[in-house]
Amino acid sequence: MPPGNTPSQDESNSPEQASGSAFSLENILSGDHENIEHPTAPKEALTSAGGWDEEAAHEKVAQGFCVECEDQPAQVFCETCSDDFCEVCFAAQHRKGSRKRHATRPLSGPHEKKAKTEEAKQTNGEATNGDGMHVDDAAAEDSDEELERAADEASSAKIDIVLSSQPTPGSAVGEWFVERSKYIPLRLTLEERKYLRLLEAALNVSEYTDKIDTIGFGLSKAKRIVQQIRELCAILSGLVLSADYKQGQELFQDRDFQSNEKFYQSIFELGRRHKIMNPDKMRSTYGKLIYILQDSQTPEVKDLLGFTCVKPIKTVYTVLEDHDALDLLRDDLVSIATKEIYSEGRSRREIQRDIKAKERAIETLAGKYARSGFSQEQVRQCLYSIGDNHAFLRTNRDPCERMIAYLKQYFHPTHPQDGKSSLAIKNGKGGARLTHDHSKQYAYVLQSLTLWREILHDMFHLWTLAEQDLLNENVPYRLRDTGQGLNRVQAAPKTSRMMHAILNRAQRSIGSWVGSSVIHMGDHNVPNALMFIDKYSQVYRILLPICNTLAQIPRLAEENAALRSYIDDEWGSPEGLTREILADFFRHGFDGSGAGNYFDAGSCIDGRLTSAWNWCSTLEKKRFFPVFLLTGFIGFDGEW
Repeated sequence: MPPGNTPSQDESNSPEQASGSAFSLENILSGDHENIEHPTAPKEALTSAGGWDEEAAHEKVAQGFCVECEDQPAQVFCETCSDDFCEVCFAAQHRKGSRKRHATRPLSGPHEKKAKTEEAKQTNGEATNGDGMHVDDAAAEDSDEELERAADEASSAKIDIVLSSQPTPGSAVGEWFVERSKYIPLRLTLEERKYLRLLEAALNVSEYTDKIDTIGFGLSKAKRIVQQIRELCAILSGLVLSADYKQGQELFQDRDFQSNEKFYQSIFELGRRHKIMNPDKMRSTYGKLIYILQDSQTPEVKDLLGFTCVKPIKTVYTVLEDHDALDLLRDDLVSIATKEIYSEGRSRREIQRDIKAKERAIETLAGKYARSGFSQEQVRQCLYSIGDNHAFLRTNRDPCERMIAYLKQYFHPTHPQDGKSSLAIKNGKGGARLTHDHSKQYAYVLQSLTLWREILHDMFHLWTLAEQDLLNENVPYRLRDTGQGLNRVQAAPKTSRMMHAILNRAQRSIGSWVGSSVIHMGDHNVPNALMFIDKYSQVYRILLPICNTLAQIPRLAEENAALRSYIDDEWGSPEGLTREILADFFRHGFDGSGAGNYFDAGSCIDGRLTSAWNWCSTLEKKRFFPVFLLTGFIGFDGEW
């Protein structure tokens, strides 16, 4: 029993106390751990047959939280239902029918009554065409003030979203690289890559989430904490034993995990750093790693281990700041030393010239800023890391730019040339959930692609904030069945604030907004920040194969007469084929489809990506699918 906890009469006479089985790391790791309970766990948690965090129908919702999801702070009070809702749940429960006319008042700010009937009249009076939209317009309007507030907070916190992917070589770089480098992880060294393989091997064989993220079988909260500690210690011990056998043997004897604190922090940090720079790596192990670290941050586990497994990500900015070399980022040669060199449409001579100029710039900077304790190789590593960031942007962000260019090239914003050029969709037709005329769908696609581009441009920043939310010991999670299995539902305030700032910037750059502005975060659609990051790191997997196929259609037609004849017979010309592929994607990749039920997906921020994934799953049924195969397409999850 920890100091300060006075046992009750029942506790003092319990068999556990009689046997002297205290709640300590030694007893937890011993063979007789089944009867050990956490001393601070409530009595009902110890006797509950179900999971400690499983939803119970009879439990009353906590004051100030949404009555529907029970996880998000209540923002709207429905006077007709007499219940508090968050914005997302209120919109889902009051979309249609008589509920749409329920009177509401906000729970924060001035308590002004507003009836849905009056809103509907105002909305209908301002409509520009007769096409209905099955989206949450009210939620989008209600969130305007919140978006403005989030944007102001972002500005005050110096969250700067730079629209250009990188400065023009030879130009004055100013503070662009300084701000950007704060969120650029440092590239791994050869020695660190050896430890990375060790970490991945340990995570591959670990069954941590299989044993911990379960509900039922009498796993109370206290027993779950004990199980977490045992599994975590097994992984930590295995890592030390694999890296240093002698040190690992001592750990098994002494159970002194605290003496290896720096080793654990470093090996877990380099795994997180590697994943941020390479989103396509560690796809089956990164989630397990984050959940392990998330549990290690709980006060019970941290107290027993005596240390924390988490330390900040090592970035280019922090390394240069530690060695007083931030002036390197302000040097005009940085733009040349970190420039990505590509070969498309360029002669060999031009490519060689750029390579030599880049090498000279790197060596010049390495010699200029190297000093005692900060070698030339470390300077090069910082420069290479910035170059890796540019490569990330080209792979992930540029497909959005290319799709926006295709949209503007092949389709008119307001007047389609004919039926094949029209992007109009209708609810219920072809699986669509929305009803848009051509001009509205054009704007809807354009704003969705623009938003994706801005999110991917700041993906490193968002990833940093997402990890801060996930590993925040003051933001607990709940294990819930979200309809897609058991997930850890956790609020993500920092990521959400940044997303609202990005959304607000995208809205201002476009000038108008079609559809809902709701951002799902910490609910059954997007349970936590890890799921959010995973969703948007897949955007390039959708767009890049499409862009590659479209780019190769002219070459196919030129090099093979039989294929040219096939294309002409089916689509009239290569341009007609390109237009049909784009029209189908712009219609049904952005039609609100793909959700498990009618209320999810739609036109909300995350529902747009769900619709695009749904289109990918139906590609083999399209009549132009053979063209994808002819251009080397092997799937949306392969190598291109």
